[in-house]
Amino acid sequence: MSVFSTYLQLGFHHIFNLRAYDHLVFLLALCAPYVLQDWRRVVVLVTSFTVGHSITLALATLNVVPYSPALIETLIPVTIILTCLLNLTRAGSATSRLPERSTPQPIVLALPNLLAVVFGLIHGLGFSSYLRELLGQQSRPVVELLSFNLGVELGQLLIVGLILLLGFVLLRGLRVHRRDWLLVTSGAALGIAVILLLGRFLG
Repeated sequence: MSVFSTYLQLGFHHIFNLRAYDHLVFLLALCAPYVLQDWRRVVVLVTSFTVGHSITLALATLNVVPYSPALIETLIPVTIILTCLLNLTRAGSATSRLPERSTPQPIVLALPNLLAVVFGLIHGLGFSSYLRELLGQQSRPVVELLSFNLGVELGQLLIVGLILLLGFVLLRGLRVHRRDWLLVTSGAALGIAVILLLGRFLG
């Protein structure tokens, strides 16, 4: 197996498994306000997150940026909490089961994408500890970094695709109110993040 395909699989499995549940919870919170019809916006949003974590993952893996793993493990649940709180402030506008027709909003240059990039910078430092263990003493792992990030991106897109499909089934099939979907998913993610954060201080 080539180096590219090996690290592609490692990146995919690193994000697409329950051991990375903090990142999975963040993706749930990130995608909670959207429905299947918003898939283009969600792809850009997730890619914005990937851009952020790719930058710090590369810098930390190459030992360009020093960081405290303990601090990053504390900040990751903070990013989830902030995302959930932002979702909850938007819940009042989610008043229908189907997306409301409104003035088209920018897809790329949007505030959620900017926040995803910023939060991605934090999550990338969290990914770097795992990748550095895999790389050992390699000093310029360009192919490994590229393929690992691509694998993470593919895993993230699969996860958010499943989240959007679940939302579609509940909203269209079971007639769940869109506001209820947003409140339940954001509330669940918020609860998990608070537990993670308290565990950092009390553990």
